[in-house]
Amino acid sequence: MGWTLMIHGGAGSMRRGELAATDEIAGRVGLSNALTAGASILRDGGSALDAVEAAVKVLEDDPAFNAGRGSVFTWDGRIECDAAIMDGKDRNAGAVAGVTATRHPVSLAREVMANSAHVLLSAAGADAFSKEHGLEQAGQDWFAIPERRRQLDEMKARPEGTAFDSGMKYGTVGAVAVDDAGHVAAATSTGGLTAKRWGRIGDSPLIGAGTYADDSAAAISCTGSGEHFIRLGLAHELCARLRLCGDELSIVEQDLIAELGRIGGKGGFIAVTPQGEARWAFNTPGMYRGRVGDGVPAKVAIYGDE
Repeated sequence: MGWTLMIHGGAGSMRRGELAATDEIAGRVGLSNALTAGASILRDGGSALDAVEAAVKVLEDDPAFNAGRGSVFTWDGRIECDAAIMDGKDRNAGAVAGVTATRHPVSLAREVMANSAHVLLSAAGADAFSKEHGLEQAGQDWFAIPERRRQLDEMKARPEGTAFDSGMKYGTVGAVAVDDAGHVAAATSTGGLTAKRWGRIGDSPLIGAGTYADDSAAAISCTGSGEHFIRLGLAHELCARLRLCGDELSIVEQDLIAELGRIGGKGGFIAVTPQGEARWAFNTPGMYRGRVGDGVPAKVAIYGDE
C-alpha cells in the first residue's frame, strides 16, 4: 500500500490566462515545498499526523496562501486565524479559532489536542494557551502583507451590504495523509474571509465540517464557502458513508460535491483512505492542490483541466 500525502491551498476562480503568471508560479512553488516537507516525514516511516502538520506549516509561512502569514484582514483590520488537526488512529482532535499571535496555528491546534482536555479554543483564550505552552509567537505585522490590505480596502469600498467575501477565492490550506502503518490524519488552516465581521468562524476549525480523520474511513480537509460545509457537516458525512455504508470514495466525493452545489456552496476537498485511495474534488474553476506517494512522483495543479 505505502504512504500518500495530499495537500490543498484553496479553491476558487483560477482560470488559465486570468491568474497572473507570478501568482501561478508562487502557488506551484509553495505547494511543491509543502509536499516535500510532508513527504520527507512519511518516506522515513514517520506518522501521518506529523506529516500533515509539517506540510501545513510550510503553507502557513507562505504569503501566497490565506493562512498564517498572508492571511486576509477582518473588517476591523485584524488578522484572525483558524486551524484544526485530527488523528484518525483514535479520533483525537484539536482546533483553534480567531487566534492572533501564533506563527503556526496548526501547531497550536495540535497542542490543544495533545495537552489540554478540550478540542476547540478561541480568541483570547487560545492566544493565552499558546503563550503558556511556549508556542512560537508572531505579531500582527508579521502576518500582514500589502496585497491583503489592498483587498480589504477594495471590499470596504463596495456599496453597503456587499462587503463580504463570499466570492470566488478561498485560500484555506490543508493536508491529509496515510502512513505506512495505515493511519490517516488531516489538518486545515485558514485566515478566513476578507472583511469578516462579528467573530465569524468558518468550517476549517470545526471537526466534522471542514476537517475529519478516522482510520475506519478516511481523512479529509475542505476549502470553500465555509457556511455551506458547516450546514452539510461535509467532512464527517464523507467518512460516515465510507464507514457505515461501505460506499467507495470515488462515488461519495462526487455525491457530496453535487450536494454542496445544490445548496449554493462553492469549494472542494481532498481525501485519502487507510487503503491509500486518494482523491480530490471541487466545483470551482480551480483548486491549488498536490499529491505525492510511495512510488508516486509529486504532482501539483491549479486549474480544473490538470
